[in-house]
Amino acid sequence: MEVNPADIKKEIEKYQKKEGILIPLLQDIQDRYGYVPEQSIEIISEELSIFPVDIYGILTFYAQFYTTPRGEHTIKVCQGTACHVMGGKEILDYTEDKLGISERETTKDGKFSLERVACLGCCGMAPVLVVDDDFYGNLSLQEIDELIKKY
Repeated sequence: MEVNPADIKKEIEKYQKKEGILIPLLQDIQDRYGYVPEQSIEIISEELSIFPVDIYGILTFYAQFYTTPRGEHTIKVCQGTACHVMGGKEILDYTEDKLGISERETTKDGKFSLERVACLGCCGMAPVLVVDDDFYGNLSLQEIDELIKKY
């Protein structure tokens, strides 16, 4: 998606004369584009007199932000205690191998993004994997292939 500088400036205008606007502004931009494009960082830096390194500091500190385009589907693999004990690490490793990407990356075809999450709150279903908003529990490695084909 092409970044329109006028759209970024319009987002900035919504927050003029307010304190602590950087995180909500970055959230709005990510909502629009699915990630925070580099061009938007340059515009924010110029418009708000914030060094780009300070903006990148926020983007890299908070796991909610992405600086690259996201996949059509997001796969989250739980690494909480119950999932870890029940094979969550193996599920994550297998999924990385199957997709050819590491966590926080997106497949070359733009189909999948992969994330490691601390806990999904489904301990009784461990190990758990989520594709978009669909939860899959008590997973085996063989089921990963089927889930990837499904999406």
